This record gives sequence, structure tokens and C-alpha cells, in this order.
Amino acid sequence: MNVEIISGSPRRESATYRVALHLQKLLAASTHHHVGLIDVREWPFPLLQEVFTSVEIAPDEFKPLARCMFSANAFILVTPEYNGSYTPALKNIFDHFPKQHRKIFGLVTASHGLLGGMRATQQLQLLVNALFGIGSPYMLITPQVEKKFDGEGNLIDENFKKNIDIFMREFLWLAERLHPELQTVFN
Repeated sequence: MNVEIISGSPRRESATYRVALHLQKLLAASTHHHVGLIDVREWPFPLLQEVFTSVEIAPDEFKPLARCMFSANAFILVTPEYNGSYTPALKNIFDHFPKQHRKIFGLVTASHGLLGGMRATQQLQLLVNALFGIGSPYMLITPQVEKKFDGEGNLIDENFKKNIDIFMREFLWLAERLHPELQTVFN
């Protein structure tokens, strides 16, 4: 199965990227799935002017991203909370690559505050529905992210491991039910 993790923060010193990096390392080490990491900072899309519905019609500079988006069986969206929602950069990617029919979405938010981006999860659920995706009901909400992950994506708060494990186990359970030929056991 192809899982693409999208780090949705455009900020240079993104704390959200730490979480995305940790999840990528964890999935790569504990499953046989292909796990990619798309960083919105590497894809400076203009505001929506054209929708890409295949790799072939995407402009050359976006073909590598188009291949990732169209070949993904599942996505994990990792975003900070911006004014009660997810980032415009995350929305802009999916505006360019809409209609992710029957793909599973895991939702992850991170914040320096105590609510961990909880309000953004509500908005992300609406986005997943609009993309014709299937959202995992188990979300990973990460308050005080700087106390949970270091700059390299290593978990520094072992008490948070249980939350990560539950999120991963449930995300994989749902994704693998759509692709039973690709099942794995997450430890």
C-alpha cells in the first residue's frame, strides 16, 4: 500500500513537520508499506487556477507530486491549527489534486497550545468528505507539540506513545480493509 503523509505547515521552523517525520519513520519501520512524506514547503503552488486530474496533464514541475498523489492508497494529513482550521497550503494541494475517491485519510493536528489543534480536525473532516475520501474516526491530536517531539521527529514524551499507537493501529486497520491484499501487523 502507498501511504503519503502530508506535512501541512508552510512555516520554516514547523513543529508540525516533527510529527509527520515521526509518523513516517514509525510506519516505515513497522510495516512493509511504502511511506512517502510530502512537505508543502517544497511545493509552492500558486492559488488555484488549474485542477490536475492525471499525471499526464500536470505541469512538468508538479509531475513528481502528481505521481505521489494519484498512486496513494491512503493519506495522513498533519497540520497545525490556523484560525480554527487547517492551513491554506494543505487546502491548496488538494484543490489542485481533488477527488481522492475511496482513499483513507488519517487526521493529525499539532499545536503549541493545550487543545492541540482540535478545531482543525473538524474542518479536516469536512475536507475529506468533499474529496470523496474516507476519514479514520481515530485522530491524533497533539497539544504542546514541542514537549512531545524533538527537531528530528523523535518522541521525547513516552506518555504520548499510546496515543500514537492507537491512531496508527486504527488508521492501518481501516486502510487495510480497503486493501486486504496489503495487510500488515502494526506493533
